Amino acid sequence: MAVGIRAAGLDVERVVSETEDGSRTSTEGCWLRTDVLSGTRTFTFLAVSTPAPIGVLLLQLGTPDSTSVADVRRYLREFLSDPRVIDIPAPARWLLLNAVILPFRPRRSAEAYEKIWTEEGSPLLLHTEEFARRLGEELGPDYRVAVGMRYRLPRISDALAELTAAGCDRLVALPLFPQYASASTGSAVAEALRLISRQPNVVPVATVGAFYADGGYLQSVAEVARQALVDFAPDHVLFSYHGLPESQIRRSESQPGWCLSRPDCCAAVTAANRFCYRAQSYATTAGVAAILGLNQDGSSTSFQSRLKGQKWIEPYTDYELPRLYQQGVRRLAVLTPSFVADCLETLEEIGIRGRQQWADLGGEAFMLVPCVNVDPRWVKAAADLVRGS
Repeated sequence: MAVGIRAAGLDVERVVSETEDGSRTSTEGCWLRTDVLSGTRTFTFLAVSTPAPIGVLLLQLGTPDSTSVADVRRYLREFLSDPRVIDIPAPARWLLLNAVILPFRPRRSAEAYEKIWTEEGSPLLLHTEEFARRLGEELGPDYRVAVGMRYRLPRISDALAELTAAGCDRLVALPLFPQYASASTGSAVAEALRLISRQPNVVPVATVGAFYADGGYLQSVAEVARQALVDFAPDHVLFSYHGLPESQIRRSESQPGWCLSRPDCCAAVTAANRFCYRAQSYATTAGVAAILGLNQDGSSTSFQSRLKGQKWIEPYTDYELPRLYQQGVRRLAVLTPSFVADCLETLEEIGIRGRQQWADLGGEAFMLVPCVNVDPRWVKAAADLVRGS
């Protein structure tokens, strides 16, 4: 069959095929032209361009290339040299890194990575690459998805090259950090934009913001945990988030003097603290706890992974465990919803060291709830975030 228009003495019809169920599919570039006076009918084939795909740039923190001390040192040097991570004057940062951290920490960190490394490699990288594959399937053929690590491989520049080669004429950057922090989201987005700005053709870029209160993300965290919590029957559920120096929290405030100046400063995310990582973390806890039906006494929030030399946000996870034990908690479940993929901080710091600390205190049982990783509900939630950007 054909559909068409009449103009300047010509009937111009685009030929379409009709399937058995009656749906019409276009035959690309095939136009039937009929001269109204002479009745001459000719076909003209035109090149019809296929719409360019939308590129999705997944931004993640990074991981060492292996568990060797040399590779861990290389990763730590790159990571901790970032002024958004250790935000002190450059000479002091260089001295701290080269005189205090790098001579000792790489070996300890390599031993920790060895405990959680798989035969295929880094858990963080494996989860992120599989998530990218499934997200691509969920989004469909109009999108291309690539992973860029802020530190080490695959680099953000590699991901951008992949998306450029795929012909993407628009990008959506999705930082895989639910809560905003300058040291994570800020650094990754700034680096991505720097690299994009150096390309000959700078395509439009949209960035997905913090999704700490996104319904799809909260639901996926809750549903991953739900059955595990039912089976484990904890006395208490602890939500443990990556920590940050208090100085970074204060610099994020929109209203000077608000952050960390009063006991209730993080009770809600408002215009005064809309970029506050700590307030966003408490909001995530409240959202997940509400879905799971946890009461206020049955759950709490803490912060892990601090470095020495600066005051970090409290309460500290390793201090919270003794407090909970003293309050009578014996069966403890821990969620880590500042991470979308299990990694060193979840598997080793909480799953191994946290578990051992709990046992040493006399706790009866300890459970680390997995991150959302590649859970289908999280994949769908992420696809919704991309489409809505």
